[in-house]
Amino acid sequence: MSRKSTLSRVRAGIAAVAIAAFALTGCAPADTATTEESAITTITPGKLTIGTGLPAYEPWVVGDAPESGEGFEAAVAYAIAAELGFAAEDVVWVRTTFDEAIAPGAKNFDFNLQQYTITEERKANVDFSDPYYTTTQTVITVAGSAAENAASLADLKELLVGAASATTSFTAIEEFITPTAGAQAFNSNDDAKAALQSGQLDALVVDLPTALYLTCCDLTDGKILGQIAGAEGGDSFGLVLDKGSALTAAVNAAIKALRDNGKLAELEKKWLTDTSAPVLK
Repeated sequence: MSRKSTLSRVRAGIAAVAIAAFALTGCAPADTATTEESAITTITPGKLTIGTGLPAYEPWVVGDAPESGEGFEAAVAYAIAAELGFAAEDVVWVRTTFDEAIAPGAKNFDFNLQQYTITEERKANVDFSDPYYTTTQTVITVAGSAAENAASLADLKELLVGAASATTSFTAIEEFITPTAGAQAFNSNDDAKAALQSGQLDALVVDLPTALYLTCCDLTDGKILGQIAGAEGGDSFGLVLDKGSALTAAVNAAIKALRDNGKLAELEKKWLTDTSAPVLK
């Protein structure tokens, strides 16, 4: 084979490689755009992992089954997932205690919602989304309790008033009621509710939608005494995310979209219909 023939073949090979490279380069922008459009960083690729309570309560989650999408927070979670581009079948639910989710450290969820009031103290450990709901703290009791006829915060001062620990309900007792015996702490609303029903507790403080549900549908002879004056400005609930989460901005954009298009208001009307109660001063 002559030197001239060899050079011709080399040049032809280089030309073929160049043409192939050009063709591949021409396809690259479309592939990159598709990837960028769908790229949301989650702990499990292609899935959105959402945390809820252990257990989860109504009216926030119906029947302790968040995967049903029934209940205000379950429905909000799926609406946010849809805004982020996840189908319902790509949502994975995990359970955490209330305290566990807001403690420092790595999370096993992309976001968690179980009526977390946004506070500066909690922001030191986790990211919060923008609010998806605002509520007030409310005092409830049962017929026959020493608190049954309480008409003011002063009437509660000498009674046993409790709430789930590490919640804004517990803080509201300490700040606004200041009972002589101190705020009675419980591991969960279930434990506090059982103490109230059995007579070990005179009154219980929870957020207003929970108060409405417990008194109408859960407690025997439950009664709302009223919202706590001084706290009527409302507690804003936000999603909890890992500190510095890359997902926080996208979640905030999703919440804004749901607020702007009326979906949040629609879900609130559906699941939290009656949110009126007197105010205790």
